[in-house]
Amino acid sequence: MLRITSRHNPRLRETAQLLASARERRKAGRCVLEGEHLVAVYAERRGAPEVLVVSEPFLGRPGVEALCRRFGERTLVIPEALFASMAVLPAGVGMLAVVPTPRPPASDGGDFCVLLEDVQDPGNAGSILRTAAAAGVTHVFLSRHCAFAWAPKVMRAGMGAHFHLEIHEDVDLPAWAARYRARGGQVIATVRDGGTNLYRAALARPLALAIGNEGAGLSPALVEASSTGVTIPMPGGMESINAAAAAAVTLFECVRRFSGT
Repeated sequence: MLRITSRHNPRLRETAQLLASARERRKAGRCVLEGEHLVAVYAERRGAPEVLVVSEPFLGRPGVEALCRRFGERTLVIPEALFASMAVLPAGVGMLAVVPTPRPPASDGGDFCVLLEDVQDPGNAGSILRTAAAAGVTHVFLSRHCAFAWAPKVMRAGMGAHFHLEIHEDVDLPAWAARYRARGGQVIATVRDGGTNLYRAALARPLALAIGNEGAGLSPALVEASSTGVTIPMPGGMESINAAAAAAVTLFECVRRFSGT
């Protein structure tokens, strides 16, 4: 571990720049993990971060101490005031890590996938990724106008799900859906009105579930490219539920069907 007291340390300065600027993160092909949990999940699934930055008071926590020992030469320990000056962070964040933004090779997906079209709210995007990972999804494909999957707010909501998934960004989803169907896959479009009742729809692997924009839903092009549309029945009279809730309901109905219960 290296103890740093100056903000001019090159590795610390680079971390601060990445934390402050989405443009810098995209340009550098790196993202910043916030907090012990995300760092620990990354370490378990992917290995060593490039840089680990720890606020000195957090060294007493067993999990933080273990990560610091494991990645000793990559660890910068800095005073609490210096850590706090780097950016506005959620309460309780005493550790940051810089890691390469994962870029999986192009893929036509596995037998259980999610397509996100123009889901722009970071909290929704991260929640959907978390639910998808919990449901056993392997690949998630995001359209060009989705929230950036590796933005800090998306990663906070994902709670480590990013490292259980293959995440593909800037994907032409209608074209991808057409290829998936041509190979025998089923593409299920979630639509607010007019689809088959979710609980009566035929759901079987290989399956890709398409979730649309919070306000506009799915584009006509992606609906047209899908095998069928499904609608969640809402007897309570609400017009809709948000994208993350719709994804959770539909994904775990798929899980129930796949398990034969």
